[in-house]
Amino acid sequence: MSAEQNLTILVTNDDGIHAPGLRSLEKIAAELTDDIWIVAPESEQSGASHSLTLSDPLRLRRLDDRRFAVKGTPTDCVLMALKRVMPKVPDLILSGVNRGQNLSEDVTYSGTVAAAMEGTNLGVRSIALSQTYGLDGSDTPKWQTSEAHGPALVRKLISIEWGEGVLMNVNFPDRDPDDVAGTEVTVQGKRDQGLVKLDERIDARGRAYYWIGFERIRSNPAQGTDLKAIYDGKISVTPLHADLTQTQAMATLRPLFE
Repeated sequence: MSAEQNLTILVTNDDGIHAPGLRSLEKIAAELTDDIWIVAPESEQSGASHSLTLSDPLRLRRLDDRRFAVKGTPTDCVLMALKRVMPKVPDLILSGVNRGQNLSEDVTYSGTVAAAMEGTNLGVRSIALSQTYGLDGSDTPKWQTSEAHGPALVRKLISIEWGEGVLMNVNFPDRDPDDVAGTEVTVQGKRDQGLVKLDERIDARGRAYYWIGFERIRSNPAQGTDLKAIYDGKISVTPLHADLTQTQAMATLRPLFE
């Protein structure tokens, strides 16, 4: 058995235990090892970010020997997996494959990225994976693209050291597997305009209620960003860090308090 086959991998997501992207991620993990554990939310938790469930109990449902659903957030799932479910700490956490991209400002909302961040905080190398869709007008993600390119990409990533506190954010383009234009290491981009919208509706009693949604509008991103790579049909790999300190601003602030 190779060193790779000895890997223990935790698979999780934010789209829920029955999400098609989770099945794609299981296929990717199965190319790397046969020691796979799945601990995912009972229902969709998109946009949950790095939230914890503190006011309600966590409910754990066992679906199979190594498959569990948690009534909680992606962060809850990682905590439950490492603290209660798995017999040992995994070598790798894979989160996704998310239905839709996690680019630029998305990473601050994303439960997919948050699960990887929690794993990183707990000392486990973690990768968030997302499948872009909708750029060609279709509402059907090309899961086959993630499945085709994911195993080799993960192998490359885990073959090197990343540095302390680093997690990887991977986005696959909205293209068929053979049309992917390569892989680019990118920085987190920024969209030209806010894409969040509030859709107002009226209920049966005449009271307003609102749905949060997102506009599908292309921005004009800078070269080297995750957005530009995806628009160019490339796989985007962005190293992220949980330390949000803006070190350049510290030099400006210090004189105020000296």
